[in-house]
Amino acid sequence: MEIRLGWRMRLGVLMPSVNTVAEPQLTAMLPPGVSIHATRLKLTGSTDEELLAMTENIEEASLLLADTEPHRILFHCTAVTTFDSGIVDRIRDRITRATGIPATVTSEALIAAFRALGLRRLVMVTPYIKPVNEREVAFLTHHGLTVLREHGLGLPGGKEFATVEPAAWYRIVMAHRDDSADAYFLSCAQARNAEIIEVLEHDLGRPVITSNQAALWHCLRQSGLDDRVAGFGRLLSQ
Repeated sequence: MEIRLGWRMRLGVLMPSVNTVAEPQLTAMLPPGVSIHATRLKLTGSTDEELLAMTENIEEASLLLADTEPHRILFHCTAVTTFDSGIVDRIRDRITRATGIPATVTSEALIAAFRALGLRRLVMVTPYIKPVNEREVAFLTHHGLTVLREHGLGLPGGKEFATVEPAAWYRIVMAHRDDSADAYFLSCAQARNAEIIEVLEHDLGRPVITSNQAALWHCLRQSGLDDRVAGFGRLLSQ
């Protein structure tokens, strides 16, 4: 058994209070010598008010994480960090001003992943309600990406997101196959899809980008670690 102490890198993570999926997935993807240390901010639903409320106590939560002396802090929620085009800088700046520690947010990691692989035309699949999907499409469009097809399951919040099993995600994504797409984007840090990234890439013949995979990849690369991690798709393996 490997005990994952962060002798190379400690990653602090701010995540929604309801999230039960991101920590197990991120831990499974970690290269040797990297650890994650998480603190939560209140978020269980998907309304505009609930999503923005997650940002109210960023400084307090970031200072708690700072006690672990992380090398970087990740604000990890796709729906919140795609709320508008300016939210990335606002969140990142608040974390760093409060702690002096470099910060990353989920949506900037996704944009970096698409650019690193030269991906522009996407199929997007999410567990979200329609307004969240619409904002996410607008955010991606702002960054020069084209969403050819988008599909949301219309689930109200994180508890419901976690009930969708990997096999169901596989069937849903395959049902929205579009061979004109460059890649498939499976959004949400609370989506149980890490187990199916590679089989989807095989069956679709395209890269598959997920929120947890992209967030970890970007934090590692920003911190100077170029480890290739097998088992979770093209992005982490190159």
